Amino acid sequence: MKSKIFLQLIIFCFACFVGLASAAEKINPKEAEAWANQKGRALLDAFSLQDLKSKYAKLDEMFLNDVDLDYIGKFVVGKYWRQMSKEQQERYIPLFKRYSLSLYKSFPLSFSLDIDFKVTNVKLEKDYADITTQIILDEPELAAQNQDKILVVFRVHKVKDKLKIIDLKLAESSLILSYRGRFYEMIRELDDEMEWFLEDLETITASAEQQNQMKLEQQNF
Repeated sequence: MKSKIFLQLIIFCFACFVGLASAAEKINPKEAEAWANQKGRALLDAFSLQDLKSKYAKLDEMFLNDVDLDYIGKFVVGKYWRQMSKEQQERYIPLFKRYSLSLYKSFPLSFSLDIDFKVTNVKLEKDYADITTQIILDEPELAAQNQDKILVVFRVHKVKDKLKIIDLKLAESSLILSYRGRFYEMIRELDDEMEWFLEDLETITASAEQQNQMKLEQQNF
């Protein structure tokens, strides 16, 4: 039971909160707190939708608007970004966005328990802000073990007057560092051939998109 709840928590965090950092603008702490509260409530509303097509559309909109996928896409390939040709870079970023949108749909998006949250702290750094959020799980079994409240830190920066998420930390573990490790391993297994990496990423993404489309079609029956 705990493992299922933990998986749901991960997708809750990833779906809400997944130019370079040097282009970031100054962040006001009250603005960051208000933004986090507004986006969190919007996410809970999206998860409450029963129609899967409507739920996907709302979550896709939030993902594209509120997560800096350009920044994250470059970060997770790290040193390999410079090894790509310009043409490969231009192919990779849109593909990474498709990959990200298809990935979250593979996880459970309905919850068997109530989830709430509150912002507990906003820490400003030079180019970003860390927003600490307490995720609250309405589960007596977890409450009895003092495991019903979990701290999650969302790192955001501001580009073109908009706050966007660039990382998520749960128990000190960085989500984008985890994905960088996954991508690095994938590239190494392909002998650092970026063309092969792009081909494999396209195959993985297309397969996930097909599976997600099947879920939509099954709901209509």
